[in-house]
Amino acid sequence: MEAFWIILAGTLVAIPCGLLGCYLILRNMAMVGDAISHAVLPGIVIAFFVSGSREPISMLLGAGVLGLLTTFLIEFFHSKARLQTDAAIGVTFTWLFALGVILISVFAGQVDLDQDCVLYGEIAYVPIDLWITGSGIIMGPRVIYIMGIVFLLVLSFIVIGQKQLFLTTFDPSFAAATGVNVALWHYLLMGAVSFTTVGAFESVGAILVVAFLIVPPATAYLLTEDLNKMMLITTLLGLAISFIGYHLAVWLDGSIAGAMSVVAGVLFGLVFIYKEITSRPALVN
Repeated sequence: MEAFWIILAGTLVAIPCGLLGCYLILRNMAMVGDAISHAVLPGIVIAFFVSGSREPISMLLGAGVLGLLTTFLIEFFHSKARLQTDAAIGVTFTWLFALGVILISVFAGQVDLDQDCVLYGEIAYVPIDLWITGSGIIMGPRVIYIMGIVFLLVLSFIVIGQKQLFLTTFDPSFAAATGVNVALWHYLLMGAVSFTTVGAFESVGAILVVAFLIVPPATAYLLTEDLNKMMLITTLLGLAISFIGYHLAVWLDGSIAGAMSVVAGVLFGLVFIYKEITSRPALVN
């Protein structure tokens, strides 16, 4: 049963991250997820100061606010300071992450805020991180409920905004000409990425979240240029990575999150080699 919960948790993280990652790849903003996952550290510390505890909801709220602030600053530096997107991402997340480290070292040095868990995660703890009601009823792993809600919200967002997301991704000028608010949909997408990233990194860690955001969509992009097919392939890859990664970790007796990330990289490498071989022109005698 433990294997089932871990693979399910990985799948519930992989699918929403991968679907949003498709848009990030196509918009050349793949590293936004990495920026958010590191930049939220000050929000976690500030939430601890305000609430006085490490209660998950307050931590997630603090991280969520900083995640949205991160996306706003990236866009602000990109549009107002005319920085390239990658430079705006680098400037934003490095100083926010450094600020979080300073806040911890100066004001909370004796408090265990579990930075390593935030950065590396431990999906193996999913089966024992249970939701227990006030009457003592065990409802199952807490992460499954959190990521289940995230999954449904992200899926609803993509279905409802399919047309607007498509237009603002491929032709922002045409979208604006037809009356679509390009800036609004950009921030809605970045907000969804922030929400998903913050909801997932507590359970699986930032490294695996970034891997799911980038690698499956990048792999799918090598196979197709059709957005719907890209999303379908990304979903299937997320399922495969969660299943194979877990069993690889058990076989190696190593990190599950690390094994899933490695499997994602290996699958990308195999697809890349396949594309290189099949795209070579045939030799003519």
